[in-house]
Amino acid sequence: MWVVDFVKSSVVGIVEMAQEWLSELGLVIMFLGASLYWATRPPFRIQETIRQLDFAGTQSILLIVMTGAFTGMVSVLQGHNAMSRYGAESLVGAATALALTRELGPVLTGLMVVGRVGSAMTAELGSMRSTYQIDALSSMAVAPVQYLVCPRIIATSMAMPFLATIFSFSGMIGAYIMAVEYLHIDAGAFMSAVSDYVTSSDVTQGLTKSVVFGLILSLVACFKGFNATGGARGVGLATTKAVVLSSVLILFSDYLMTAIMF
Repeated sequence: MWVVDFVKSSVVGIVEMAQEWLSELGLVIMFLGASLYWATRPPFRIQETIRQLDFAGTQSILLIVMTGAFTGMVSVLQGHNAMSRYGAESLVGAATALALTRELGPVLTGLMVVGRVGSAMTAELGSMRSTYQIDALSSMAVAPVQYLVCPRIIATSMAMPFLATIFSFSGMIGAYIMAVEYLHIDAGAFMSAVSDYVTSSDVTQGLTKSVVFGLILSLVACFKGFNATGGARGVGLATTKAVVLSSVLILFSDYLMTAIMF
């Protein structure tokens, strides 16, 4: 009997979870629609967009450079360990470059930006919601979505391709140093393999992904922060949910776009 009760409770729990997810997905889509609507209407918050671009882009460069360099070094070490068994050490550079431009660059950049920028966006907007600052904007005839959300989404979507490019470039520098100086791979063979195998479509694919990831993480972060409730505890929970959901959606959308582009 307990087995039947357990199965029933599990099914009910799954159905309720699915309903909650679908309901939240609908709210996110409506939030995206409102953001697109207000983004096309004056006044355009250029100064605020530039400020958010500096926060999301310029202030993230050091983190991206360090992460990219170490990722490139690790990729070369792992690639050399695998390819040396087949006498294909010269292809380590090409394999690393393809991995960085098509997958590791946009995905890891997205995850780093989620942790640094997305969490800050959610916490900031959540604090403004809990202290009634968003309500105050509405009372002053200022559209909160236009003033608070649109600049953050636009700035993050614009910054992500540049950050992904910096990540890939830093990764290739780290990979080159590790391959040539530590593993003693011929520098000419390393660079020749990169130029032979990496095409403009690979770069375009990575940049396209980075734009989508920037849109996803900023949209989720702003949505969670904009709708945070429950005071300080609610802001903390909203920030946690935003980081987790953004990370999962980035990986899921990466799979979908890779499957479509291939």
